Amino acid sequence: MAFVLLAGDLRAQTDYYNTDAGRPVRIEDAYATERHAFELKVASLRLERERAGVYRWEVEPEIAYGILPRTHVEVGLPLVAFDAGGPSDDEGIAGLEISLLQNLNVETELLPALGIRGDVLLPVGGLAPDDTYATLTGLLTRTFRFARFHLNGSYTVGPRGAGATAVDRWLAGMAVDRAFPLDAFLLTAELYARRPLDSTEVEWHTGAGVRYQLDVRMALDAGLGRRLTGTPAWYVTLGTAYAFGLRGLIGG
Repeated sequence: MAFVLLAGDLRAQTDYYNTDAGRPVRIEDAYATERHAFELKVASLRLERERAGVYRWEVEPEIAYGILPRTHVEVGLPLVAFDAGGPSDDEGIAGLEISLLQNLNVETELLPALGIRGDVLLPVGGLAPDDTYATLTGLLTRTFRFARFHLNGSYTVGPRGAGATAVDRWLAGMAVDRAFPLDAFLLTAELYARRPLDSTEVEWHTGAGVRYQLDVRMALDAGLGRRLTGTPAWYVTLGTAYAFGLRGLIGG
């Protein structure tokens, strides 16, 4: 028991090293939450300037649990608000997201870390889509002495029109990050292409962010990004993650 709890504490101390999707950039690594560990993401805020005078706010509380070795399940509830400076403003729940991520292997000198994630977006809430959407994502992480590199590719099955949730028909991109372990600090940058579910045009995005381990269990992150093609747009993200374990669920 003591060993398992200690392992959870050690994992919490290095949470800054785990780049989840959107925290702080879209491209993530291939690793899952440690077995028997919880990761609570309460203050995950994204502000996006979609077009002139229209701002999109999104807060998505999430909780992930390491249900099996190198495997976690995650549940999120996106809350979206549109601010157009007038009576047309709208806000509400934009769906219920359930995902399962599995890290397929441990990275070696010859083989990168590989992962696969399945996501389901359910029609829950006033701003949610009318249909259910399923997304399959492939993940790859390769570590070098000077940096880590990540590749992501995803495809979504479902009809056009996904409510207020930003759903992609497909996405492909890469990210690079550099950790500073003595400072519990991580810098990351990304470049990716996406095709929105209700559009035939491909968008290119770039972004950068930081993650910082505030204490043994709390990690902070912040990001800034821009859409390079089509209508100019930018976004900022702020987030926190709290890692912990429950004795009753860990067992003896």
